[in-house]
Amino acid sequence: MSEPRFLLLALFIAPISVSAASASDVTGVVVQSALTDQSNDGQASANPSDEHSQPSRPLDRRDRVFYPGDTERPKPLLRKLFLNIAYDQKDIWTSPFHVSRENALEWLVPMAAVGALIPADTHIANAFENSRGQVRWGGRISNIGAAYTLIPIVAGSYVYGAWRDNPKGREIGVLGTESLLDSLIVAGVLKEVFRRNRPDERNPGDFWGGGTSFPSGHAIQLWAIASLLDHEYKHKRIVGITAYTLAGIVSASRIAAQKHFASDIVSGGAMGWFIGRYVYDTHISHLAHTHSAFMPMIVPQADPTQRHYGLMLVFGQSFARSR
Repeated sequence: MSEPRFLLLALFIAPISVSAASASDVTGVVVQSALTDQSNDGQASANPSDEHSQPSRPLDRRDRVFYPGDTERPKPLLRKLFLNIAYDQKDIWTSPFHVSRENALEWLVPMAAVGALIPADTHIANAFENSRGQVRWGGRISNIGAAYTLIPIVAGSYVYGAWRDNPKGREIGVLGTESLLDSLIVAGVLKEVFRRNRPDERNPGDFWGGGTSFPSGHAIQLWAIASLLDHEYKHKRIVGITAYTLAGIVSASRIAAQKHFASDIVSGGAMGWFIGRYVYDTHISHLAHTHSAFMPMIVPQADPTQRHYGLMLVFGQSFARSR
């Protein structure tokens, strides 16, 4: 079984670093109209007001906020979804050039695991019984992680959220679809790059042999959804535990079905986990909506020591939130 160069693997088995943009909830220009006690020289006095704004880093062109109104209309939803995926792919494929001291460990652990598993793949595969019954049941269980199973599930979450007016359900449906499409693109490209033969094919385990074994498409999709659910329900640990357990069982069934080696599963699972986290984190870091509106607020002011009374008219820029 031929082995790829480890440095080549390093270009692909990697987390995605996200620089979260910060945005203030309210920015505004204050307009003040002061009313003065007429007994004070008969002249009106006014204190100049300062502009109230908090500095924030500029957002990129992505609109990561899916409003309930927007997610109920197909045109803006699809436009945002595919724009986000285009930016996702740019970030994913350029992520190897953004390794830093802070995220170096996240790169090294999956790379070391895959690098150690590749020489042992055949031994691990032979450790299974590899009977017809095992292969048959492994194939049935692994169907849970297929795209034709996962896509209806996340679509069902969106439909449920729209039907029950549940923003969380709509968000999971949209972000789940984004995670799945990102995973499918990444897995499809890498399969064409490495072209590893599957365990049930001729010359099993050989890279650049014309196969589609590395990485596992089932694993990358399952772990992307599991990671997204874990981060969406970070305060409900049972959701993450259940999602990861199911992802682990289905991923292992791909080995039992003789469709993948252990390194295929680990590489796909690692990339899927980071894709799910990336989609969630990037969504959260883009809470400020570009189509926000200015809303007026009247704030009374009083300074008895200066005999100064007045009203402050504040135009605050309101940003809707999806959660």
